[in-house]
Formats: sequence, C-alpha cells, structure tokens
Amino acid sequence: MFLKRKLGLGKPMQYKTHHEDKEASFSVTEQILSLLPDFTQPVVVVCIGTDRSTGDALGPLVGSKLKAKDTFPFYVYGTLDEPVHAVNLEEKLAFIKKEHPGAFVIGIDACLGRLNHVGMISLGDGPVKPGAGVNKQLPAVGDIHITGIVNVSGFMEYFVLQNTRLSIVMKMADLIADSLLMASLRKKIQFRAAAQVPAAANDDIFKIQ
Repeated sequence: MFLKRKLGLGKPMQYKTHHEDKEASFSVTEQILSLLPDFTQPVVVVCIGTDRSTGDALGPLVGSKLKAKDTFPFYVYGTLDEPVHAVNLEEKLAFIKKEHPGAFVIGIDACLGRLNHVGMISLGDGPVKPGAGVNKQLPAVGDIHITGIVNVSGFMEYFVLQNTRLSIVMKMADLIADSLLMASLRKKIQFRAAAQVPAAANDDIFKIQ
C-alpha cells in the first residue's frame, strides 16, 4: 500500500511504501514517473552514502546498480567505487552544477526512523537532507528525493547504521534502482511520442555519465 500524506500547510506531498509490499515496485515506479520532468533538461541522480557503513551504503548500492544498467538514461553520481559522502559532497555538487547546468537532480540517501517505519521507501518533492539522522550539517540535495529507512533512530545513530542488516539494504536498493529504470524509460517513451520525431533524433538527450 502506498501512503500519501501532506507534510503541512504549503508543504509538498510525501509518498511512502514498504519495500516488501507486493505492489511496491509498481507504486514506486508510478510515483517517480509523476515527479520526473520532461526531457528538456538533463537529469542527474546523486546517490549519497558510503560503503564503509552497511546502513549508509543504500545510496552507493543504488548508484552502482544504475551504472550497471546500460539503458538507464540519466547521469549518475555516487557508487560503491566512487561514493558521494559527507567529505566530498560539496565538491561533487559544485562539479554537477558546473557540468550539468540547469539539471533536475534526484537525491537518494538512507535514513533512520521509527521502528514501524523501518523498510519504508519515501519519495516526494524537495531535497534530501543528508546527515540529518546523525546530526551533521550538510547541503540539501535534489529537486526530488528518494530515501530508504534502514534502521531505528534516536540512539547511537552511527552504531545503528554500522549494524544494519545488509539484506534489507540490498532489497531496498534493488527496488529503488529497478523503479528508477522503469520510470525513466517510460518517461523517455512518453517524450518521444509527444515529440512525434524519430528516436534517433533525440538520442543525444539521453546520456549516461
């Protein structure tokens, strides 16, 4: 079941579903598709986190899975080999701004939450705020965000992230990466159909970093 809630007066909508819900893949794909812009601007996916912590590896795992998909049409930053984390985040964001001016950015990160929310995938308008769960002040990332609640917040957050089960992180990473791929390809088809031009004429719009 996909939950839709308004965060407050004047605030954007937030969508959540559990990664084990039987409709999760379809629901996440549909919601990503509804948030993607038309292909008149570059789209950049910034996957935040580090492979040095199991719970915080959600972002790099998603990035690596997207990089491995030859048909994924967006630029990807943040993988297991080249993570985007607290130390280099500002540098990477400055590079992205220079390299992809006017880009639509999708921020992806792991987060901590309530016990009954562990395993939930959340997405919506507005940026992700990396480091918030461990009291770090880092730049907000993204025009839209996708986050996975990997463990419980409130006590010894660094220890909790490091002792998160890899199984849940891998399952959530698979779901997010697969949903992003399906949503991007469907958006690509919609764009070409609307433009009513041969596919070859638009191939330069869809590139992988």
